[in-house]
Amino acid sequence: MSLALERLAGELAGVVGAAVELERPSDPKHGDFATNVALRLAPERRTSPRELAEELRQAAEQINGVERAEVAGPGFLNLFLDAGWYGEALAEMLAAEGRYGAASSQHLERIQVELVSANPTGPLTVGSGRNAAYGDSLARLLTFGGNEVEREYYVNDHGTQIDLFRASVEARRHGEEPPEGGYLGDYVFEIAKSQGDPVPSMIKSIGQTLEHFRVQIDNWAYQSEMEKRLPALLEKLDTYTSEGALFVRSSALDDEKDRVLVRSPERGGNPTYEAADLAYLADKLERGFERAIYVLGADHHGVREWFRVAARLLGDDPGKVEVILYQLVHIVEGGRTKKMSKRRGDVVLLDELIELVGLDAARWYLVSRGPDQTIELDVELAAEHSQKNPVYYVQYAHARISSILAKAGGTIEADAEPPQELSEEEKGLLKRLVEFPNVVREATERRSPQAIPTYAIRLADDFHRFYHHRRVIGSRAQSFRLGICQATRAVIARCLDLIGVEAPETM
Repeated sequence: MSLALERLAGELAGVVGAAVELERPSDPKHGDFATNVALRLAPERRTSPRELAEELRQAAEQINGVERAEVAGPGFLNLFLDAGWYGEALAEMLAAEGRYGAASSQHLERIQVELVSANPTGPLTVGSGRNAAYGDSLARLLTFGGNEVEREYYVNDHGTQIDLFRASVEARRHGEEPPEGGYLGDYVFEIAKSQGDPVPSMIKSIGQTLEHFRVQIDNWAYQSEMEKRLPALLEKLDTYTSEGALFVRSSALDDEKDRVLVRSPERGGNPTYEAADLAYLADKLERGFERAIYVLGADHHGVREWFRVAARLLGDDPGKVEVILYQLVHIVEGGRTKKMSKRRGDVVLLDELIELVGLDAARWYLVSRGPDQTIELDVELAAEHSQKNPVYYVQYAHARISSILAKAGGTIEADAEPPQELSEEEKGLLKRLVEFPNVVREATERRSPQAIPTYAIRLADDFHRFYHHRRVIGSRAQSFRLGICQATRAVIARCLDLIGVEAPETM
């Protein structure tokens, strides 16, 4: 909540003797902000909601910044704020500059966000790109909230799929078909043109793609290294052997069954994915992370509870572990949805998507839906450089404001002193800006970075409405309106940065 709105809610809370939540009515005729506190408290106060709302109305009108208050419906209290309150809110935004809405997390933590972690058996696909866009945007939100955040990529550099990948490349080098279950994509031919182990070069290529996608990986963790921890770790766990396999008694800790950690000799005698996960989580916790967030594809739904059990097996708090699952991305081109499989080779790579639609559009569209929703990405719309495309619509608002400020002499020391009367367009834009800290806080707490582009579109709508109806340069309220423009530009730029999109000065 912005400081101006927080102070208003606090003063109302002092009057009523309980916490007050303020919401923005959809219709400005019903006030600038409203509260249902009378409806909520009336039963325990043994009075009617309207009577309690009337008492609160009289007290509210004595609060600095409240022009008038009205009781509506069964007991809502609608507040109409004066120009001074809006000037105070704008002054707060201008003073904070690019930090407006920052440090929103109530309990600061050292957090690791594990993202992408795709097997290095080929270039990153669009699906992995969604993981990268979502995970990186979440990390940006957590950092903006004041947390210490580290991004990590877990490399599955050991196991059956890696063996098949190496065998597929080697077969192509000799002009042969890959083995059964191997990799058939065109990229395998390209990799086969160079000599040596293809896995390190593929890891390097993945890192380059992520860096181009504006995702900075702070640390790369390798499965082969984690598995070296297993012998010492297994000695500390309650395990038993059955039919040659080593089990851990995870069912004693509310797991659905005991888990196999090491397969029987007949099945290769190798550690399972559960064993590698256990060793990896132990490594994370020992590095001092207070929260471990895993961003994984929907096909990993079975591991969510396993990671919590793993924390218990390690004697730690399962509440430290979060697993966020994201759904598929369907690429629509020419009205048709492409079917994708890395193994078969019919796949859309992240690099190809960036080339088709542009980097900013790729980042925007891959984070614009919640992780529980499938994304239908129409490449023709995403590539369109017009205001029909939401990413360019928001960027255009930023560029337009930059142009206004440039005409006024660049970044200015804007005067937040408001005129006596504010237009509905000015109020609407300022009320939208006041919402920003709460939008950021909720997006962070709910792990919902998709709320940021949604808010950015609404903010751009409000700015364009303000711009078309209210002249800035040359108006009597020029200084105040330049202040509104400057605050709006800062918030749009922050929104775009939080989802890894550039804020251009010109377009």
